[in-house]
Amino acid sequence: MTLFNVLGEHWKVLNEESIYAIDTFPVPVCDNYRIPRVKLYQGEQYRGYIASKKRYFFGLKLHLMVTQAGQPVELMLSPGSFFDGTGLYAFDFDLPEGSQVVGDKAYNNYAVEDMLDPAGIHLSPFRKKNSKRPVPPWVHYLQFHYRKMIETTGSLFSNLLPKKIHATSSLGFELKIMLFLLACSLNFLFKVAT
Repeated sequence: MTLFNVLGEHWKVLNEESIYAIDTFPVPVCDNYRIPRVKLYQGEQYRGYIASKKRYFFGLKLHLMVTQAGQPVELMLSPGSFFDGTGLYAFDFDLPEGSQVVGDKAYNNYAVEDMLDPAGIHLSPFRKKNSKRPVPPWVHYLQFHYRKMIETTGSLFSNLLPKKIHATSSLGFELKIMLFLLACSLNFLFKVAT
């Protein structure tokens, strides 16, 4: 078991309300004008789109699940063009019974919701207007409140990343991303200790 997994289990134990949030964050390998020269990754599957910034990037997506306090518990790396909703199938959802997982509109996947219900895990994404399973306004308010935690963790992770991650192989690049995320998780550990 890795140190990140040990810390993740520790955060799950401390998360008494069992509320989690899930989202993706881009990790660019290079700027768009350098794509023809990049050697770490090749192919259009690594070109993703950041809707909030309305721009494209070339690299990986970090799929992250955090506790209510923002501590990372599960993660996955994928090519930049990987759809967020498809990433739901890659998560373990090794969460306590009665857990609630909040996500944005990209995580509307009724099949995954139905698959998690028998395990006692409730996937609660923001609903689209034409949703077959609408939620009341008060649930939408709580979802919005809980989503702030993952945005904060994403910002903390982005602040730890340097402008450029130097790596000579794709495995080395991914290892460095994992180490920065481990550092982010350790920062939470030091905050709890003080």
